[in-house]
Amino acid sequence: MRADFGFLLTILVSTSVVFLFLIILLGLTKFLYKVWLNPIHIQSVLRSQGIQGPPYIFFHGNTKQAFKMRFESMNRTMNLSSHDTFSKIQPHIHSWIKTYGKNFLSWYGTRAQLIVTEPDLIKEILNNRDGTYTKRKMDGYTKKLFGDGLVMNRGEKWARHRKLANHAFHGESLKVRTQEIVIVLITFVIKFLEIKCKEIEVLEEFRLLTAEVISRTAFGSNYVEGKNIFEMLVRLISIFSTNYSAIRFPGIRTRHDIESDKLEEEIHMSIKKIIKKREERMSMGEIDGYGNDFLGMLIKANHDPDEIKRINVEDMVDECKTFYNSGHETATSLLVWTCLLLAIHTEWQDKARTEVVDLLQGQTNPNLFESCLPKLKTMNMIINESLRLYPPVVNIMRIVEREVRLGDIILPPNTEVIIPPLGPHHDPEIWGEDVQLFKPERFSEGVMKATNNKLGFVPFSSGPRICVGMNFAMNETKIALSMILQRYNFTLSPAYVHSPVHGLTSYPRHGAQIILHPLSS
Repeated sequence: MRADFGFLLTILVSTSVVFLFLIILLGLTKFLYKVWLNPIHIQSVLRSQGIQGPPYIFFHGNTKQAFKMRFESMNRTMNLSSHDTFSKIQPHIHSWIKTYGKNFLSWYGTRAQLIVTEPDLIKEILNNRDGTYTKRKMDGYTKKLFGDGLVMNRGEKWARHRKLANHAFHGESLKVRTQEIVIVLITFVIKFLEIKCKEIEVLEEFRLLTAEVISRTAFGSNYVEGKNIFEMLVRLISIFSTNYSAIRFPGIRTRHDIESDKLEEEIHMSIKKIIKKREERMSMGEIDGYGNDFLGMLIKANHDPDEIKRINVEDMVDECKTFYNSGHETATSLLVWTCLLLAIHTEWQDKARTEVVDLLQGQTNPNLFESCLPKLKTMNMIINESLRLYPPVVNIMRIVEREVRLGDIILPPNTEVIIPPLGPHHDPEIWGEDVQLFKPERFSEGVMKATNNKLGFVPFSSGPRICVGMNFAMNETKIALSMILQRYNFTLSPAYVHSPVHGLTSYPRHGAQIILHPLSS
């Protein structure tokens, strides 16, 4: 009996060892496939089609090379004689385009990324007629910033939420938002009326301004609580920017992971409290309806009698975070760069001022602003040229869900497609040899004429997923600059150091100092 038991035990142990060995072997095979065999295969497939790129390096891809070039670039400054922002903000992509061509393959860890800067291919990707190019599922800090909001969601959910957002930022709703912007900006300008030739850090001032605009637009009378949420989101954005491009190792948690978890939870709870307060005020008859701000629109959708159209509380929270991050960061970046360009190129500042004074004549009536905004042709040219040279968003990312033909290239499933707007924006074949110069007159006959009918201008993306808040950001910038131009000349401070970088959006690394000179009344 003992011999039989010992024999069975031996068989059991042997079987367990073999089973464990097979599990380890399977795991090792999957690991090698992911970190070596698959990348080499994809690289070979695309090279056979003429797509070159920096060679894949085991496990980390080209991340170390890209990080080194970005770090070196971040620590150098630019002169103001040209605006070669592409080589400064994305030196790795700029360098690899010169070596491998306008479309090339690079590697973020083991993830294959096709960098695309040719207008025809950009158009094909962003139009996405057969639904092949979709948003990649986000994780890490990006997921904490946006959740599953409009910027990140896909499919039917995206279609439902996009319809809501379109309602919030178009037609009559946009007119209401424009009036709210004017009201906030009146207070903003009054704050500086007593300034006499004083240096101002406009990056910080515009951050506060756009936070106020977003808070009021999103939460109406709850904007003070909204600003508390904004402060937490700013910290979360800072964590995101610090860890941008870093490859994360599974199971390893950093202090930034712990802090961001806490921030995400507090933001979530704060937004839910505001939602609950709004619902309680309505149930007690203190307000009529859910409100005409962004939050009110979301609460209404949450209570929609049609279950298909209804959104849940988690969706509401994610959309509030998306609205804050996208609206605030984009508007701040656009305002800062346009203001700096006008401080550098004062001849265009004078042209813009003449146009604004002729149209508005010093008035701050919201209705007048709303009717005059489309007539600001010079201002529009200046803003477009600012967006060309310093686009807020420096990467537009899609992922290929299934094998697809892009132009003459066959892309395997799960290939990421990256469109860096700075690429086509700084392409001399589209804009001419003076591509690095600030020349708003490029846009005197519109965007299509400026680009020779090519999709070479994509500061807000394009196609069905074009930024829904584009008109909102443009109006906010026009109104802010119009109010400032009517009251001040402004010049660049000697303290200003030109060093554009990017985190969530592009911004001046050392701040943006200008000197305000009040106009004589």
